[in-house]
Amino acid sequence: MTKDLSTIFKAYDIRGIYPEQLDEKITYLIGNALAVYLKPRSIAVGRDMRLSSPELFESMTRGINDAGVDVVDVGIVSTDGLYFAVGKYGYDAGVMITASHNPKEYNGFKICRSEAIPLSGAEGLNTIRDMVEQNQPKIRPQRGNVARRNIDEAYTENCFSFANTEDLKPFKIVFDAGNGVAGSTLPRVLERLPMIEATELFFELDGSFPNHPASPIEIENLQDLIKAIAETRSDFGVAFDGDADRMFLVDANGKPIGGDLVTAMVAKSLLEQSQFNHGSGETIIYNAICSRAVPELIEKLGGKAVRTPVGHALIKPTMREHNAIFGGEHSGHFYFRDNWFADSGMIALLVCLELISKSDKPLHEIIAEIDPYVRSGEINSKVTDRGAKVDELAAKYTDGEIDRLDGLSVFYETWWFNVRASNTEPLLRLNVEADTESLMQKKRDELLALIRS
Repeated sequence: MTKDLSTIFKAYDIRGIYPEQLDEKITYLIGNALAVYLKPRSIAVGRDMRLSSPELFESMTRGINDAGVDVVDVGIVSTDGLYFAVGKYGYDAGVMITASHNPKEYNGFKICRSEAIPLSGAEGLNTIRDMVEQNQPKIRPQRGNVARRNIDEAYTENCFSFANTEDLKPFKIVFDAGNGVAGSTLPRVLERLPMIEATELFFELDGSFPNHPASPIEIENLQDLIKAIAETRSDFGVAFDGDADRMFLVDANGKPIGGDLVTAMVAKSLLEQSQFNHGSGETIIYNAICSRAVPELIEKLGGKAVRTPVGHALIKPTMREHNAIFGGEHSGHFYFRDNWFADSGMIALLVCLELISKSDKPLHEIIAEIDPYVRSGEINSKVTDRGAKVDELAAKYTDGEIDRLDGLSVFYETWWFNVRASNTEPLLRLNVEADTESLMQKKRDELLALIRS
């Protein structure tokens, strides 16, 4: 094997630049190794609209078929659509060909086993990497077959089962699909919501991303959406990332709503439904970067808040352990127990639409009621020895409540911060939250000076 597989096998998925780091030969070997490792009867394979996705689909399919395993081709779908297919139809595994929000030259694979349980480095991906490294594919005399399955209608129906949208108010909403898969999934949702006056941005599937990168977590990629909200005087805006599993909201004033506060909104809606239907006490998961507003709201509504490290491969098992009704991340991933514990931006959108409609208040007022805090947002710094720097910060802030659940978190009465290492780059990621803007800025600048010294 001439390519360095350590550059593409990540903690939660496989991802790299095509074809320099990830090509058809490696993809064939990954498909073959996955089939040999899991010993499934069939694997569902979906893909996004990236320019290299058709070629990688063919290579992945050949590798799986040569190992004697059947492939179910679910076509161009969102990542949450692939998870849905695996859970709904009982497939033994699933592969989504996507690089999510990465630039156009990237592609990769998100892989799950039965019931949409994700593979991660520690749970299968490292073993598959080692098998690929050996470059000895297993060729069975009885090749697998390829069948086609259209999941579009069933997927849309599943999303609508999580919210009552019949009495939605006639919102004006701008939707930015970012030339990603949401350009395919959103129209089927919107045709069932005739009360919504939708302005559609960049719904054309185009893996060259001609308008902006499909990564709405960066505010520079929301500028077209913010401008359109103002021009159309819309109530709010919605953006999806490239593989359409993450959903982001922007209020009428052009202010992005963090994934943690969307987590709070969805938690509020689901807990209020839960109290009505089966009593309170449901568990909700949130990651270590989320605002204090999230657990405070959950507990206020009678739920149980459980904090976890960042990452779907860690959150989903925790949700299963606690039978949590919902889980959310600051990055815009939202997980639902009754969706095989898998994430779905589309389900989160429909739940939020119901909540906003019922509240009879604009989005920014709903957020103001649940969010008394000020945040820095995630700030990245290049650091050579990240472990030593984290230890230095821990020694500096010994008077706070120190937590090592995910990186370093230190809590004080009126502010807190988290600093953690990136899984893929030589970066430290800083998040600061405080009771006031002035305190947040003071502590943010203080921490950045230490991190960058």
